[in-house]
Amino acid sequence: MKYTVLDRGDALSQKLAQQFHKLAAAKGFHIDTKLPEIVISIGGDGTLLQAFHTFMHRIDEVAFIGIHTGHLGFYADWKTDELEELVNMMASAPPKLVRYPLAEIRLETPTGPANYLSLNEFTLKGVDGTLVAQININDELFEMFRGDGIVISTPSGSTAYNKSVGGAVIHPSIPSLQIAEIASINNRVYRTLGSSVILPDHHHCDIISSKEQRLLLTIDHLNIERKDIQSIRCRVSDRKVSFARYRPFPFWNRVREAFLGYDVK
Repeated sequence: MKYTVLDRGDALSQKLAQQFHKLAAAKGFHIDTKLPEIVISIGGDGTLLQAFHTFMHRIDEVAFIGIHTGHLGFYADWKTDELEELVNMMASAPPKLVRYPLAEIRLETPTGPANYLSLNEFTLKGVDGTLVAQININDELFEMFRGDGIVISTPSGSTAYNKSVGGAVIHPSIPSLQIAEIASINNRVYRTLGSSVILPDHHHCDIISSKEQRLLLTIDHLNIERKDIQSIRCRVSDRKVSFARYRPFPFWNRVREAFLGYDVK
């Protein structure tokens, strides 16, 4: 088995990475930083997002495993004291591959298009003030938005920023995108729907800049500031990310533990 490890860079994560290498070598695994079959992320969910973007060019050939150095995250199945158990399972049987939908984001600018993939979410905000944008769904005007910003999340990212602004939690088996508003302006003059909208995988939305404005785009952990964006198209990507599962950890168990704070014995 060819694998690589990406860690958060702190002392604990680096120590765990060395421990994993030692255990993996004893099982005959081979380190391959360019063409791995399995990518091990040691840190938090942010570390796994970085791992995803590092190997996004090989997203169809790799699977990810998350080892969380704190509490269990949404992308991390394993705790720090379970490395030996994980390596033993990796050596004894092939994993179950669980595939999650991704968001495809296409920017249209005077200099040409720019394309991105997102595992978690895409947000758009105005840098100098209120964001003003037209939102189209399937090439039809849906609403004129004025407010702090817009967040478009994947199902696996629906538990992050999307949830904090009142969006729904969506199971990752449902290929979809969710559009949620960030502090929209609603009064006698300006009006938005005010609730999140869930789009199936055969729909798309366009965010059209209604004035010259500096915009801040956040794609997972990446920040991009531009003033030349004409429109942004968002849709469910045809590609998916794979996670290697060696034991069950249902999504709703993750949600329960993360937000309700208890486990069922």
